[in-house]
Amino acid sequence: METVGTNRVTGLHELEEFRFQAFESARLYKERMKLMHDKHILDRNFKPEDLVLLYNSRLRLFLGKLKSRWSGPFRVVQLFLSGAVEIKSEDGTNKFTVNGQRLKHYLGMFDEKGDRVVITLGEPQHADEE
Repeated sequence: METVGTNRVTGLHELEEFRFQAFESARLYKERMKLMHDKHILDRNFKPEDLVLLYNSRLRLFLGKLKSRWSGPFRVVQLFLSGAVEIKSEDGTNKFTVNGQRLKHYLGMFDEKGDRVVITLGEPQHADEE
């Protein structure tokens, strides 16, 4: 009877040790996955007067899979603690607040004088087939 009791206690201790090892393994796995995930997150720190592009999530309703889903550039007016950003259009007529996750920095081209260079792309000219 005494040996059965000691075997039972030993089995319970081994089971507890097995649970601890499984818990520790799961914790280490979650830490590694978090590091892998956080490595791909971009830190977007906007300042007033920055030029940004706005992600247009509704564009997928229209045809044209090669059309860019980013519109802009817009100028940052104000930042809020909640992560929202107030932006305005380049001509200054439209002002609205959007989630900061939908914005990215605009890396446009500038010439020697500091003026922005705008390149417009037109429709390609096709030769008429006869």
